[in-house]
Amino acid sequence: MSVSPSSISIPAELRPADGRFGSGPSKVRPEAVKALAARAIDYMGTSHRRSGVRSVVGRLRAAMAELFGLGDGWEVVLGNGGSTGFWDAAAFSLIERRAQHLTFGEFSEKFSAVTAAAPHLEDPWVITSAYGSHPVPESASPAEIDTYALTHNETSTGVAMPLTQPQLGPPRQGEAPALVMVDATSAAGAMTWDPADVDCYYFAPQKAFAADGGLWIALCSPAAIERIERIDASGRYKPATLDLAIAVTNSRQDQTYNTPALATILLTLETAEWMLDGGGLGWAASRSAASSGAVYSWAAERDFAAPFVTDAAMRSPVVCTVDFEGVSADDIAATLRANDIVDTEGYRKLGRNQLRIAAFPAIEPSDAEALTACIDYVVERL
Repeated sequence: MSVSPSSISIPAELRPADGRFGSGPSKVRPEAVKALAARAIDYMGTSHRRSGVRSVVGRLRAAMAELFGLGDGWEVVLGNGGSTGFWDAAAFSLIERRAQHLTFGEFSEKFSAVTAAAPHLEDPWVITSAYGSHPVPESASPAEIDTYALTHNETSTGVAMPLTQPQLGPPRQGEAPALVMVDATSAAGAMTWDPADVDCYYFAPQKAFAADGGLWIALCSPAAIERIERIDASGRYKPATLDLAIAVTNSRQDQTYNTPALATILLTLETAEWMLDGGGLGWAASRSAASSGAVYSWAAERDFAAPFVTDAAMRSPVVCTVDFEGVSADDIAATLRANDIVDTEGYRKLGRNQLRIAAFPAIEPSDAEALTACIDYVVERL
C-alpha cells in the first residue's frame, strides 16, 4: 500500500449516512436505542418475573408470531445464550438419536461438532459442500435420522439456501417423523420462508433484528413441542439452563428461566414492531434485497471485484461476500474504517482477499449504494 489509510479522506457527500455494515453484531437503529432510553426507569433494572418485563416479552412473542405467520400450535420460545447456546440445548432436548447436518461454512460446521461430541447421541450424518455453495438434504427414514439440521444463511461465506421440506422417508409404526431444524440467525427477519417446511426456526437477534446478543428465540411447531416434551418425559439428563422443556414452560409465562438481557429483549421488540409497521416480513426482506442487489451489481461491473458466490441463486441477500483482485481488501477496509465506515472486513477464517458487507433490513439501501461509491473512491487512490 503506497499510502496509509488515514491519509485518504472520503468526501462527506459520498459517505453513507450510517457507516455500520457489520455482519454481527449489526447496526442498531438509533430509534430503538432512544426507545430503550425512554424505558430506563420503568423497565431497565426491574424484575423479569414482574409485569413490567413480562408484558414486553409477551409483546415480543406476539410480534414474532405475527411477523412469521405462525399457525395454530406454534410457540415462540426464548432463552439466554444466543444460537451457540441453543445448539447445546437442541442436543439435549430436540435431537433424539441422530441428526443429518448440512455444512457449508463455519457456523453450520460448529453445530455438527456439537452433536458429534454429545455422548448420548449417535455420530451425525454430515453432508458438506465447498465454501461458496450449499449442499442439499438427502432423504432419510426416521430409522436413520430423527432431525434435519439446516442453515438458512451461512454468515461466514455469504451463502443462502432455500428452505423446502426434505423428502422425508415414511415412519415405521411407533416412530415419529424427522424434525426440520433451521439455524436462522443471520436470516430471520430478512428472508422469507414457509412454516410448513420447518419445525424449529431459531435465531439470535444481533443481526437482522438489529439488537444486542445474549438471547435465542426459537419458533417451534407442534411437532417440535411434542419432541421436547417427549424427551423431557424420558428422563434424559439436561442441565437446567439447556432444558428446552423449562424454556417452554417459562416462555408460556412470558419470561425466561434465568435473568435475561432486558436491553436485548426491548431492542428486538422495537425492530420486530418496526418491521410490522413497515409492512411485515416481505417488506423487511425487500430492503435487504435492495441493499445486497446494489452491492452484487456493483461488484459484477468492476474489473477488480467479483461476488465470491458464483451461483447467483445461492448468494445471500443479507451478507455479501466480495472478492478483490489487484488491490488489498484489508487496505480497503482499513481506509473505510478510518473514514467511519466500519466492519466491512472479510471473515477471518475464510482467509480470502475479501470484504463482507451486511445488508440487514435496518441498513438503508441508499447507504449500501453509497458504500460502493466509497469503495470506488478508495480503490482509485490505493
